[in-house]
Amino acid sequence: MFSLEGRTALVTGAGRGIGREIARQLAQAGAQVMINDIDAAVAAEAAGAIGCGAVWMEADLTSSAAPQALVQHTIARLGSLDIIVNNAGYTWDNVIQKMTDEQFQAMLDIHLVAPFRILRAASGWIRETAKREIAEGRRVMRKVVNITSISGTDGNPGQAGYSSGKAGVIGLTKTMAKEWGRYNVNVNAVGFGLIETRLIQPLRGEASSIEIKGRSIPVGVQQSLLDAARASCPLGRLGTPAEAAGAVLFFCSPLSDYVSGEVLICSGGSHF
Repeated sequence: MFSLEGRTALVTGAGRGIGREIARQLAQAGAQVMINDIDAAVAAEAAGAIGCGAVWMEADLTSSAAPQALVQHTIARLGSLDIIVNNAGYTWDNVIQKMTDEQFQAMLDIHLVAPFRILRAASGWIRETAKREIAEGRRVMRKVVNITSISGTDGNPGQAGYSSGKAGVIGLTKTMAKEWGRYNVNVNAVGFGLIETRLIQPLRGEASSIEIKGRSIPVGVQQSLLDAARASCPLGRLGTPAEAAGAVLFFCSPLSDYVSGEVLICSGGSHF
């Protein structure tokens, strides 16, 4: 139904899980894709597996200089920047009385501050390019997709930091849709429910963990909660990374050229 030939996409947190599937689907549709991940080996492996000319750059997006460097490298390497998917993130949960300032700030930094910095870094190139295209009588639509969550729209116990970051990105999305509409940029958000990734794997004995900046962060969900989520979901199951990426692909495609400032919930109908 559409092709993304000639389009350049930057996908953050694209080494694994949903981000990797987003990058794969964009590349399959014809886009040039820059894969970003905090782990160089994972990013390189993802680019190789996706093929289609996908390239990669390691960057810790919570470093203040990294978003600017990533945007500049993408434009220098691929020659354009037509699609931005702010997907990078992780969970670091605790009830509020046990949540530290470090935990709360870490969730804001990766889920809200990093997307803000990436869009700010891209703003100069996007504005100047759009002005030139408009002066030439051309309308070239560009796309921003920010990733939120049903934790951001509905809240979730133990996720004061994560939910706050994901709620904040909705405000960022709606504001940028109004600021960048004049430059022919659609800015939307996709909010995920429970999608089958390593962050929601069942806990079995010792909690699994991910390494973030030298810290071991526990991840995983009690099997009883996963069972309850499946039971409460109208579709009776969790989502797959491919299904999650499909919702993002819609907002990256010409099918959404007159949709902006919206939040699409991809949760199987569940708000668990």
